[in-house]
Amino acid sequence: MLDELVRFFVVLFVVVDPPSMAPIFATMTEGGSPGYRRRMALKSSAIALAIFVAFALGGGWFIGVMGITIEAFRIGGGLMLFLIALDMVFAREEKTTPEEKAETRRRADISVFPLAFPLISGPGAIATVLLTFGSARADALLYAGLIAVIAAVVALALAAMLAAPLVMRVLGVTGANVVSRVAGVVLAALAVQFVIDGLKGAFRLG
Repeated sequence: MLDELVRFFVVLFVVVDPPSMAPIFATMTEGGSPGYRRRMALKSSAIALAIFVAFALGGGWFIGVMGITIEAFRIGGGLMLFLIALDMVFAREEKTTPEEKAETRRRADISVFPLAFPLISGPGAIATVLLTFGSARADALLYAGLIAVIAAVVALALAAMLAAPLVMRVLGVTGANVVSRVAGVVLAALAVQFVIDGLKGAFRLG
């Protein structure tokens, strides 16, 4: 069980990428008071955790109603994660579009969008939760451990946001880019493994 928990932690940590939250959060809250930054960090983390738990509890039922097998979702999720990994490695456009960035600037409350979604609990992270919990339903202890892992990763994202001013002074832009690229390489390998596992399961079912 420990191996599964560690693997899930690594995958979710890489997908959510808490270290990258520091420079993003620092940019979005530039000029805001310390109280405003703390409020946005706490609220966005709580909302992201609620989103993750909702998909952990009801995601399996949802894909069942839609007639999607966990193998198909594993392959699709793996491909999605691979695309995210490519974006991270090759430093493509950020997770938010120019329109989303403009909307963010007009809003005082950025906790729901874009912090909670899509930056913390984005499509890749939600797919990771669905894929993992799909095979953990029969083990209550493992299930509880996976929930704890989700909480731990969200807590790390919260810590990164709260420490954004300090992290930016220590890492700088170059350091943050290096961390993101290394994480992207790891994520690419894990995404390929998701696809391989899905194909194996699909052929066994066939």
